[in-house]
This record gives sequence, structure tokens and C-alpha cells, in this order.
Amino acid sequence: MLTANPNPNPVHTEAAHAAPDSRRTQPPARRVRRRQPDGGSKKPRRSVLLTVLMTLPLLYSLMPLVWLAINSTKSREQLFSTFGLWFGDDFALWDNIVGVLTYNDGIYLRWLANTVLYVAVGAIGATLLAALAGYGLAKYEFPGRRAFLAVVVGAVAVPSTALAVPAFLLFGELGLTNTPWAVLIPLLVTPFGLFLLYSYANEAVPNEILDAARVDGAGEFRIFFTMALRLLSPALVSIFLLEVVSAWNNYFLPLIMLNDPSWFPMTVGLNQWNNQAATADGEVITHLVITGSFLTIIPLIIIFLVLQRFWRSGLAAGSTKG
Repeated sequence: MLTANPNPNPVHTEAAHAAPDSRRTQPPARRVRRRQPDGGSKKPRRSVLLTVLMTLPLLYSLMPLVWLAINSTKSREQLFSTFGLWFGDDFALWDNIVGVLTYNDGIYLRWLANTVLYVAVGAIGATLLAALAGYGLAKYEFPGRRAFLAVVVGAVAVPSTALAVPAFLLFGELGLTNTPWAVLIPLLVTPFGLFLLYSYANEAVPNEILDAARVDGAGEFRIFFTMALRLLSPALVSIFLLEVVSAWNNYFLPLIMLNDPSWFPMTVGLNQWNNQAATADGEVITHLVITGSFLTIIPLIIIFLVLQRFWRSGLAAGSTKG
């Protein structure tokens, strides 16, 4: 007599009962660690030769800064009578700072304000214009796009000093020499920054995101100011820092464009102080020139310390795969 099998598939039943036991009896999976190329140690290799080679440029870069910091603490008499890489008998840093800020009716503060004006307007304006042009060149098709890109790449190879004299003649025809515009307008143009933004926008701003925003009804300006600028922020910080340094150290262009000392930046003004010793009845104020030069680098160091993490993250973008 045939009876219904209460367990129609005994194999599955046994497997179902056996499965938990097998999971309990199997040993836990072990993580497989890849062996490091240097024998398992994660510590970086040390090379004496590479350390020496890197120490030499470090000393070359720091030695002028150390000399400047030490000699800014000396008086005019001790500046030429003591060893250059060690302090003098008197610590005259505060007296030198007061002398810098009060000499010639405080013209140093005017030069400092002029430098801040040139740096702020020049760096911010150049970064914004480079972002607009680089993003438009990377994400939009228009007639002459390739020719415009070729001109930009060619302009990167032209040194700015080679354009200073033609720019002086052009601004002279326009009547803009000896005005702040003769310094500000050339600072707003940065072919290298434009090319850097173009290259970065091609990689960091996906076209799919832009198409999705257009489908949702966003306009082009809204897409640029609310989405593209955030994606381009590492490159923007990099260009801003480069432009800050370039405008802060700008010397040759203001030298040929400006005659009025009240519009000098600090670079041209301090050089004027240094050259007045060679004139008839000129007062030697080398200690004030050195102290003023030391004060000029402090804001630049602060800007770099604040913004360097953004610059570093921008340079590392795209170097790894997720």
C-alpha cells in the first residue's frame, strides 16, 4: 500500500538540516593579506642619497628667509658689522618695524594697501574669468573653439615680461599709464589658469550631471554657479594661490607703468628705498628695507597655510580609482 510521503524531497530536507551544522562547523573566512613589495613592512624606504639631494634645495630655499629674519632684528650699525647668519648684540626688531611704518609719513602702509588692492582684484578677477572661460571652452561647442584653444596654449608659453613693453605702449595710447588700471587689467588675464580650468573641467564636471540639471529645468548660469563652481573648487583654489603669489611679487609691470609713488606696490616701493642710498644726500635705510621685506612675506605665508589643504586635495583629484 502506497502512502503519501510526508517528506517529498528528503535530499533537500537533509541539506536544510545539515546546512546550519555545516555553517557552524566551517571555520571563519580569513582575510587574505597581500604581501607588501618590501617584505610586509608598510614603512617607506629611506634613501640617504635622496635625503641629501632633497636637503640641498631645502637649504637653498630657506637660507634667504633665515637671513632675512635674522637681519631684520639688527640696527643699521650692526647690520654691516656682525655676521649675517647670527643675531647682533641688540634686538632692534620692534624699532625697525616702527621705523618702517613711520618713515616718509607712513608711505609703507600706502604701498601695503596698494598691494592688497592689486592682489585682491587681480587674483579674484583672474580666477573668476578663468573659470568662466575654461568651463565654457570645455563644455560648449562654438565656431572657432579649437582655434581659441590653440591661441590659449600658445599664450601660456609667452613670458609676461615680453608683453610688458607692448602693454605699456598700448596703455599709453589709451591714457591709462600711471593709474591702477595699468596694473590691474593685465593681472586679470591668465592663459595658464584658463588652460588649467579647461583641463580640470573636462575631467571633474561630467556631462551627465549637466544634462540631468537641464532636464530638471535649470538654466546655464544656475548650473554654473550652483554646480560647476563647487566641482571646480580645487582647481579654483590652485589658480587663486598662483595668482596671489604672482600679483604679490609683481615688480616689472608696475615699474614701467607707474610713476607716482602713491600707487606703487611694496615691491617697487622697497626698491625705491634701497636705491635712494645711491642718490645725492640720500639716507641709507637698508635696515628698514630688510625689515619691510620681512614683513611683506608674512601675509603670503598666512594665505598659504590657510588654503594649502584645498590646493593639495585638488592636485590629488583623480589619482586613485574608487
